Amino acid sequence: MKDKRVLVVSSEVVPYLPENELSTTSFETAKMVHGKGGQTRIFMPRFGLINERRHQLHEVIRLSGMNLVINDMDMPLIIKVASIPKERMQVYFIDNEEYFKRKALYTDEDNNLFEDNDERAIFFAKGVVETVKKLNWAPDIIHVHGWMASLLPLYIKEYYKDDALFNGSKIVTSVYNTSFEGILSNDFSKKIKFDNIDESKIKTISNPNYTNILINAIENSDGIIKGSEELPTELEEFLKTSDKPVLDYFHVSEFDTAYTEFYLNKVL
Repeated sequence: MKDKRVLVVSSEVVPYLPENELSTTSFETAKMVHGKGGQTRIFMPRFGLINERRHQLHEVIRLSGMNLVINDMDMPLIIKVASIPKERMQVYFIDNEEYFKRKALYTDEDNNLFEDNDERAIFFAKGVVETVKKLNWAPDIIHVHGWMASLLPLYIKEYYKDDALFNGSKIVTSVYNTSFEGILSNDFSKKIKFDNIDESKIKTISNPNYTNILINAIENSDGIIKGSEELPTELEEFLKTSDKPVLDYFHVSEFDTAYTEFYLNKVL
């Protein structure tokens, strides 16, 4: 992995959010690449639950200040950054007052999905790409974790397909068993089509439930990793029909060699 550039994009990352399979695996993936001499950048949403003072987040003025158009609305993009203690790895936080200030991740106190989760996912995907463009940092691999990050493969393959920075980038998506109940907004597809993404590319998310959102990410990725030992049945069945290389589940304590070989021999 020496000198390879790996962009790790995740809905959740420790130590900024509680430990779970998704947040731990995202962190350990970046740490593994870093330990093997690769370069990493980690991106995640700046959820309101994250304690900015304790984790020493600070705004990066030179990267902030642009507006992203989401469903015909101008939404300001704020970029914050922190360093993971002892690891010398930088984490970039995609922030916007409207989308990420609330003190919860995906649901309200009654456990109902936030109505704007679809727009939050679009904003996050576009925010990551626009920030990487400003950094002028061309990744060899973009490794996506978590459903809120799962529009990134679609946007890179379609919305940013003419951007030279990503010409050599390969996308790996890790799929987990961290699903949600119900569906996102019925206008999800319409909001994506606003970005001139062809309807044929988003057929799977006309019914935007967890499984279909992940299937769309798989369709636009170059390799898939099973991040959980057990996955939703529909996802397992879809993976069996996919022509993409798939890496079976490895526990976080033993994925080191398997992930490295998958990156270098199956994806790149």
